[in-house]
Amino acid sequence: MRMKVISLAVVLLMVVVEASGVVENKNAEVKKKKNAYATMMYMGTPRDYEFYIAMRVMIHSLSHLKVDADLVVIASLDVPLNWIQALEQEDGAKVVRVENIKNPYRSYRKTRRFKLSFNKLHAWSLVEYERVVMLDSDNIFIRKPDELFQCGQFCAVFINPCIFHTGLFVLEPSTEVFKDMVHKLEAGSNSQDGADQGFLVSYFPDLLDQPMFHPPLNGSKLNGTYRLPLGYQMDASYYYLKLHWSIPCGPNSVITFPGAPWLKPWYWWSWPVLPLGLQWHQQRRQTIGYGGDMSYAIVIQSIFYLGIITLTRMIIPGSISKHFYLRAGKRIILFQTVLKLIATLSILSAYIIPYFVIPHTIHPIMGWSLYLLGVLALSCVIVNALSLPLLPVLTPWLAIIGALLVMACTLYPDGVIRASAVFGYAFCSSPVVWSSLVKILSSVQDLFEREAFLPKLSDITPPTGFNKLY
Repeated sequence: MRMKVISLAVVLLMVVVEASGVVENKNAEVKKKKNAYATMMYMGTPRDYEFYIAMRVMIHSLSHLKVDADLVVIASLDVPLNWIQALEQEDGAKVVRVENIKNPYRSYRKTRRFKLSFNKLHAWSLVEYERVVMLDSDNIFIRKPDELFQCGQFCAVFINPCIFHTGLFVLEPSTEVFKDMVHKLEAGSNSQDGADQGFLVSYFPDLLDQPMFHPPLNGSKLNGTYRLPLGYQMDASYYYLKLHWSIPCGPNSVITFPGAPWLKPWYWWSWPVLPLGLQWHQQRRQTIGYGGDMSYAIVIQSIFYLGIITLTRMIIPGSISKHFYLRAGKRIILFQTVLKLIATLSILSAYIIPYFVIPHTIHPIMGWSLYLLGVLALSCVIVNALSLPLLPVLTPWLAIIGALLVMACTLYPDGVIRASAVFGYAFCSSPVVWSSLVKILSSVQDLFEREAFLPKLSDITPPTGFNKLY
């Protein structure tokens, strides 16, 4: 009887072990993905942190779309460890550390921005995947584009009629292709822009002649090279023409921002200049948020500016102008010129300094609020210190508010009308701003002459005994 019990226990134990093994195998199969969305990150540019934030937002947006693929970050070895940990632990990305691929086209003046963009070629070394969609960080996803994994060995979008864009492309990883690319790169293969796009255009010179990609309905993968429909890389400039998307070529899936680097959507000043900037910040708010550190910076700056406005009343009005008069002596004309120059530069500084102290990737509404508050605070100091008229000094401030309202208006039927309204506002407000500057300089001149004349009146003493007119 005891032997039967022991045998039964052994059998049950074997069943449990086998069942657990099956569960583990199933979990491993679930976790293992055949395809991947990949992006890259390297250090050494003035905007490393901004692109790091943009990449995290893009990764989270893909996660929220529940894409059926791994999220891979190709990171250079000098990327900070805390960034790597955030990508892996908070964003769920797989980080692949790589050696930098040196840019042989350093003689190009524009290559500082793209000096390590050839790290993108490491995507061909991700041979554990059947297909990889390589992405730049300035993409916004409207829908899940998993059908791209059905494309062939290389597929890309032609934003330019003759040159495909490498902000998004599909590839089949291959060690042989990767080694061949590195070899041709070291041999000095042609690159029109001194970056990865020019090199890949020369590596796949016949892509323009290839057929358009249409995903097979049975889910099978294609072979060969294909052009991707424009809907997979919708240039933001197309939106600004009509203020809505109307791309008839392919599903409207991905928005890209290939324009000037200082007008990328994550910068607070990009909106309302570019209306889509607010859409990117909405994705950030819904994904990684803005963090406690940025909130503290906003509060500290707000308190600082409000404190400046409060303490401005402690400055003796006109103290700087009076100081200049007392030292002028016979060099009045020279000191008048210097005082006008100081007034002009001070006003310009009041409008420039707040721009540099605001966190670049803050929400646009908060960014513009801090900027306007900072300009107001510094302008109050200048007005009080130089005894300048308040309204002319704040005229550009009011003009900026008006420009923001004109650009942020959502009633325009298309982008042409919006651009015309902005141009018309600028045309009408420019003379007003110029006249305010003229009034400021005139007030400085009047103030200097008044300070020069009044003391002379106080020095005049009436003759002795002359107290009456008659």
